[in-house]
Amino acid sequence: MVLGLKGPGRVGRRRFLCVPAGRPHWVARRYLSSVQLLVSLLAIILTVLATLLVLFFVGGLLAARRRARETAPAYARHLAQADHALEQARAADRGWDREVMEEVARAALARQHPHATFEKLALVLVDDRPGVEEDRARFEAFDGERQVSVVLGRDESGWAAEQVG
Repeated sequence: MVLGLKGPGRVGRRRFLCVPAGRPHWVARRYLSSVQLLVSLLAIILTVLATLLVLFFVGGLLAARRRARETAPAYARHLAQADHALEQARAADRGWDREVMEEVARAALARQHPHATFEKLALVLVDDRPGVEEDRARFEAFDGERQVSVVLGRDESGWAAEQVG
């Protein structure tokens, strides 16, 4: 033990902390340890949240891929039914020419989405009602990243796009 100006003390270098005036030294140590605890606790919470976000994102991607794989046969069956309905409508009425309908659909897509290139155009619905005024056809256009629906209607003058969306 060494006697100093302020009485008995410890030998060695003192560590100076930012101690508010009039507060004992142990209060500063307690304050610093609580701040360190808070920072490490915050780091743990943020790490857990980031991990959960990544897990939910990857889980969502896997679920979407699985759902697309499971619904692919039903979608293909639905397309085949639409093609069959088109053939039946064409046999009954000569206005159901697929090439003409696709040209009208592609022209409507070019007007609504001028910068997009749609590689695939699938006929998904044929609504052949008695007469010509109520005939409808629906196409689905795919450009690789999105799917756009085109509804065609028919009157005496021919096919026209009713809705592109």
